[in-house]
This record gives sequence, C-alpha cells and structure tokens, in this order.
Amino acid sequence: MKREIHVVGAVIWQNGKILCAQRGALKTLAFKWEFPGGKVERGETPEDALKREINEEMNFKIRIGEQVEHTVHEYDFGIVHLTTYHCELENGEPTITEHVAVRWLYPSELATLDWAPADIPAIEKLMLSEVDGNATRNL
Repeated sequence: MKREIHVVGAVIWQNGKILCAQRGALKTLAFKWEFPGGKVERGETPEDALKREINEEMNFKIRIGEQVEHTVHEYDFGIVHLTTYHCELENGEPTITEHVAVRWLYPSELATLDWAPADIPAIEKLMLSEVDGNATRNL
C-alpha cells in the first residue's frame, strides 16, 4: 500500500499575479512548477505547516486566506493530498533557497508552465475564476 502524504501549497498573490516556483533537479518531480509549500507535520494544522514551510523555503511570512482546492493525486512514490490556500505576503520578499526559479504570473498565464499534476486542479480553478471575473484572493 502506498503511503499517504499530506501537503499544503500557497497561492501567493501580489498585484494580481501569483507566485509560481520551479522544483530543483534533485527533487521528486524535478523541474516541475508548483505552488510553494510542503508537508504537514504531525500535530500541525495545515495553516501552521504552510506558514512554517514558506518561511523555511522562501524566507518571508504570509497571511493565509480561504482554501482554493483540495486534490488527491496518486504518484509512483505515494498518494499526495494537496490543499492550496489563497495567501498574501505579510512581510519580506521571496528568496530562492529550495527552488531553481520563481515567476509571478497572472491566472490566465498559469497553463504556460509544466506543473506538478497535483497542482493542476487548483490552476484550472484559478484560471476559470479569472475568466468569470471572480479572480479574487479571498483573504
């Protein structure tokens, strides 16, 4: 039986654009794009895990808003439960420490990147909300 992995991702908004991060060469899903975040540790709430991961990975603090999407995706290494949240920078600017690149894109531009499969339902929802005129941060 495959292991269950619970992770969180931050859909970080700034000036109508969303922060996208590219995984490194030595990471699982090398060079795929993702919403930054990481694993939820035992005893953590998803929100606490997201704040910790963003601070560790990118050296800044975020304010977390409403959930964007919850996705369950089976990879060869396990079953990933990904929950994404609308977020804003609270202080600081993103510093690349674990990713090889970051980009700020409008929701309509998200499909131009090669995303990790678990992130795709959130991307589709964000792109659809922009088309419908409802591209809000829900914070």
